[in-house]
Amino acid sequence: MIHKILDKNDIEAQHNREHFESHGVMAFNIMSSPGSGKTSLLEHLGAYTDKKYCVIEGDLETSRDADRLKAKGIEAIQIQTGSACHLDAFMVHGALHQQALDNMDICFVENVGNLVCPASYDVGTHKNIVLVSIPEGDDKIEKYPVMFHRADLVLLTKCDLLPYFDFDVAEARAQVSKLNPKAEVLEVSTKDPASLTRVAQWLDKQLAAFAERTSEAC
Repeated sequence: MIHKILDKNDIEAQHNREHFESHGVMAFNIMSSPGSGKTSLLEHLGAYTDKKYCVIEGDLETSRDADRLKAKGIEAIQIQTGSACHLDAFMVHGALHQQALDNMDICFVENVGNLVCPASYDVGTHKNIVLVSIPEGDDKIEKYPVMFHRADLVLLTKCDLLPYFDFDVAEARAQVSKLNPKAEVLEVSTKDPASLTRVAQWLDKQLAAFAERTSEAC
């Protein structure tokens, strides 16, 4: 039964990817524990990129995160999952048809805060970004390997708090490299403009490769 559910989800996820691509939009699935800084990253990123982006927000209840983004002038659609601890492709599909994509470059899917379930469900994005914050500790990477196996970018967030926590950045980088040698790791703080510039530059590289790939497919 679980395999059948995942098979149906994967079919819908591919449909979502094709929908994004038909509008020239690259989609990124952002995953992490609750409180790692997903929404804060998206609130601040607009000041460091000229790319237009929208956000599909996933939470069990409330529209607080979507409201925060809208207050910054970012288009956001809130999905309330109720008791579900992750988004799936069908939920994202419904949100896609509420969001105008024609003038967008990027759609971020901010998944429900959870280091386990979201990694098992393809929602139809092109790349996965995983956050782990300094207060969480550097052991989370080995404890929750599935999500990091699937990451294209790992962001070590809230790095301005490094002086106050026993977090070994070198060890965290080594753990990511061991699990997923292809994943890039960046240290980020919303208080450090240079770190957000590096995130924006990484996104630019992904968008350039995406544009080249989709143009060749036409």
